[in-house]
Amino acid sequence: MKKKSKKKSKTSTFVLTLPLKTTISDNSALDKYFELSRRYYNAILGKLLKRYYLMIQSKEYIQVCKMPKDNNNERNKLFDKLEHKFGLKGTSLNKLITSLRVNEFKGLGSHVTIKLQLRATQAIDKLKFKVAKKISFIRYGEMFSFESSDNKQGVRFRDSIVEFNKLKLPAIIKKKDIYVNMALQNRVKYCRIKREIIKGKYHYYVQLVLEGIPPIKINKDTGEIRNYINDGKVGLDIGTQSLAICSDNEVKLLELAPEINNIEKEKRILQRKMDRSRRKMNLNKFNDNGTINIKNKSKWIKSKKYIKTQNKLKELQRKQKEIRKQSHNQLTNYILTLGNDVKVETMNFKGLQKRSKETTKNKDGRYNKKKRFGKSIANKAPSMFLRILDNKLKWNGKGLKQVNTYKVKASQYNHIDDNYVKKEINERWNDFKEFKIQRDLYSSFLIMNVNDDLETINRDLCFEEFQEFKVLHDIEIKRLKSMELSLALKNVI
Repeated sequence: MKKKSKKKSKTSTFVLTLPLKTTISDNSALDKYFELSRRYYNAILGKLLKRYYLMIQSKEYIQVCKMPKDNNNERNKLFDKLEHKFGLKGTSLNKLITSLRVNEFKGLGSHVTIKLQLRATQAIDKLKFKVAKKISFIRYGEMFSFESSDNKQGVRFRDSIVEFNKLKLPAIIKKKDIYVNMALQNRVKYCRIKREIIKGKYHYYVQLVLEGIPPIKINKDTGEIRNYINDGKVGLDIGTQSLAICSDNEVKLLELAPEINNIEKEKRILQRKMDRSRRKMNLNKFNDNGTINIKNKSKWIKSKKYIKTQNKLKELQRKQKEIRKQSHNQLTNYILTLGNDVKVETMNFKGLQKRSKETTKNKDGRYNKKKRFGKSIANKAPSMFLRILDNKLKWNGKGLKQVNTYKVKASQYNHIDDNYVKKEINERWNDFKEFKIQRDLYSSFLIMNVNDDLETINRDLCFEEFQEFKVLHDIEIKRLKSMELSLALKNVI
């Protein structure tokens, strides 16, 4: 009798990032391993891509694709057989991995190469399941992390020291940092060595993937718990740049990551400077009308000033990323003080980022722009905000409840008349004859009162809580009118 293989139990995890104390020789050794891991990843990805394209061009694959989707189980089995046949799964894939690992890339070790191979197969899966149209290879100098499959071999963390091959890199841990010392009491699942470019120089970190939930943060001076979580209902109506919040005690209309707006002007100045420099140094790469000459395959020439400006832009983008993440964390902590039963509508942010396919005209007969919300979504990262909120709720035994947008239709529903009225995007207020209610805040109120099936609105509950909501709504509108609004909030008021 064969013994059944035990499946690894999935436990909650969190990441702790610690800076590493490195010497010049350590830095050069780490850079060598980063370059090795980049080349290994590209080598695996290149081989898998060839096999994938051979598979999709085969007659067998085309025949399976033509099969009716009613019988999904049979189709999936045939697809699985084809993947084994063309070497995307099974023994032929393992042979490819070992042949590369044993020869040129043996310095990385099996535990690191396993994870790199997994990254390459995940990239192929994106093509396979139509998540991505194409996948890219990693350029020179742009490999920023590699990790081990466990904490036993490869990259290991022992007694505040990261060990990898002959390297021993001490992690910087402050004795007075209560949070870090409490977090380190959890078991380390695996380690990741990471590097970041800060002010034009590489800085090295270790990311410890720890078992359990993050420790509770405590105020050093008072000893009180920071970022406490209350019981209660919260409804969220999220947009590309704004967030409407409704709870039993508060109603708010806030901008996502408002600090980001100050950086946009600086970014535009640097991008224009880079464009002027690029055009002067590469006259042969441009047509007479200013567009790029696609036929010219010669290398782009970058001046010293261009590289300096490029590094400034990279530093600015890094700061923007850190500010955005910090702002999202602060906002999620505030929401959790209002309640832990959080509901939000499902949103397809990837769809909103894409350009419109239809060509339309406005009232004056001019063509409308096909651009949609790509820039604002990239700046504000609403999807990232929801992921952070969901993680924090899961660590506390809850989860972000996603309401069915197409069945609830919170932006169209009126609980008093019990009917649905479709509105234009520029219509920002709901007219209730005697008074007006801001559209996003009203949607968040309705989402808060959605039933447990996440598909219907509890109308009786809406009637019970509407008067209290209106009082809080009027207070929030007064607050917004008394302050100077940003463009993101002007568009929703």
